[in-house]
Amino acid sequence: MRAVGIDLGSKRIGVAVSSGRLATPYEVVPRSGDRRRDHRAIAALVAEVEAEVVVVGMPLSLDGSEGPAARRARAEVAEMAATLPVPVETYDERLTTVTADRHLLAQGLRAEQRRRVVDKVAAAVLLQAWIDARPDDPPGRAPA
Repeated sequence: MRAVGIDLGSKRIGVAVSSGRLATPYEVVPRSGDRRRDHRAIAALVAEVEAEVVVVGMPLSLDGSEGPAARRARAEVAEMAATLPVPVETYDERLTTVTADRHLLAQGLRAEQRRRVVDKVAAAVLLQAWIDARPDDPPGRAPA
């Protein structure tokens, strides 16, 4: 299944893609100050990669509850879903940016280099977690 993962940030939106069982960092969309414009940019990416679903990170609190950031994200997801031609799901994104930053640091990237790519890597971490949590449905085999 072709999927797009979205990591919503206040300055940048990280985008990852998957055409199967592996998520890959794809692009960083700078926030324009206009959500509708940002959502149109995401819609163009969804069309470009022929995605069948969009998975947006939900920034839950460490205890799993929805705080102010999650409520803001949920509101934006509702707006985004009205713009996109495919289903939009949310998925727990706790610590995805931390995980992505640590991975990039381990690769020896300097802070400036990490800032340029951490959002799309975080989106890939999120999308990979979503993929891994889904049941395996090999092609040609109907789910039970």
